[in-house]
Amino acid sequence: MKLIRFGAEGAEKPGIQDHTGRNLDCSAFGEDWNESFLGSDGLHRLAEWLKVNQDSLPEVPASARIGSPVARPSKIICIGLNYRKHAEEAGMAVPEIPIIFMKASSSLCGPFDPIYIPRNSVQTDWEVELAVVIGKRAKYVNKEDAFDYIAGYCLHNDVSERDFQLRHGGQWVKGKSADHFAPLGPFLVTKDEIADPHQLRLWLKLNGEILQDSTTSDLIFDIPTLIEHLSQYMTLLPGDVISTGTPAGVGMGLKPSPRYLKHGDTVELGIEGLGISRQVAVNDPEA
Repeated sequence: MKLIRFGAEGAEKPGIQDHTGRNLDCSAFGEDWNESFLGSDGLHRLAEWLKVNQDSLPEVPASARIGSPVARPSKIICIGLNYRKHAEEAGMAVPEIPIIFMKASSSLCGPFDPIYIPRNSVQTDWEVELAVVIGKRAKYVNKEDAFDYIAGYCLHNDVSERDFQLRHGGQWVKGKSADHFAPLGPFLVTKDEIADPHQLRLWLKLNGEILQDSTTSDLIFDIPTLIEHLSQYMTLLPGDVISTGTPAGVGMGLKPSPRYLKHGDTVELGIEGLGISRQVAVNDPEA
């Protein structure tokens, strides 16, 4: 299944995208795609409900805003320097254990919402990433069992303000958590639709120029290793997002001169099987 959420920011409704690409309204199911839904065998219950009801579901208007496919998760956990070539372009050693940081859940937004360039920002950057969505409570997981805890996968742009990240106290979360710094989606693809998440092409364009183009085979720490590692330190809850890192080609690493987002720039990104998203960078309207 491909799960979507649509409607005004903060008032999204649940839906699905069918095999023909139509977006269908699942409001009649009576639940949002959130922690409670995923933690109560919601994907199975939804699949059974759709067998009876899918043909009668109304189509989502083409003009409807598409939101994050997961309602605000308890955690957005990110993995730093998890592609070998990205570590090389950053001039950093390949990590021996996963580098972990968090994004505030308030940074979450839809896949076609604007990126807000924060007040006083000088280095807002892009990062295409494969995100894993947890499907049930996970604690002290063995990596051999890790896929049992996955609901599915999403496309994620881990937008980052490098000056805030590196020179405002050295705490990465400051550079990762501004409003609209976590465009997620366009949909949550259930794990049964992705044969091997470690063999997916992912790419990103800035104003039509392709800058990131790699595959998840370049991951340093694979998904089972990440779930095992994280679950030793914190309980992962249904709906939690693990963003697995970005490949080479971020603005900070471009040679001979770094490049960063400016007002009016368009970022387009995609992952094989997980769709395409597009964001226009604008100065934060509240700045």
